[in-house]
Amino acid sequence: MRIVAMSALLLAGCLLAPSTAGAIIQLDRGIAGARLGNTKAEVKTALGQPRRVRNGNNDFGPFTVFIYRGGIRVTFQSGNTVTAATTVGLGDRTRRGVGVRSTQAAVENRVPGATCESVGQTTLCTRGEFLPGERVNSFFIRNGRVFRVTVGFVID
Repeated sequence: MRIVAMSALLLAGCLLAPSTAGAIIQLDRGIAGARLGNTKAEVKTALGQPRRVRNGNNDFGPFTVFIYRGGIRVTFQSGNTVTAATTVGLGDRTRRGVGVRSTQAAVENRVPGATCESVGQTTLCTRGEFLPGERVNSFFIRNGRVFRVTVGFVID
């Protein structure tokens, strides 16, 4: 009887533990299976069909955005490869547990090389340099908490 109770407790603990598979922010690489440089076909293979696709033009040329459940947006700026992945969902975290709703202190302490700067009512914590072609990780913070994370290439 004791073994059954211990097994049930262990199983319940495993089911309640947060899952990291497929829901991860990889610094300098991507978010939830959408990797910088992946093609549209590779993103669809990894994440499935997007809920919505948005096309448009901006100062940098034509773009496409795949919008997925869980607050994930994958941007293809002026081509067929991923230039940015963004999440506003709670499920995606860095290996060290930083994501939406994390504190600024968590970003500063757990994201190597992150520096934070206030821009109006938003604080932007970034890792990487804002130079054309460089990879940048941006954690947008309002009221002391992360509300959006973007991993992407600097376009301009």
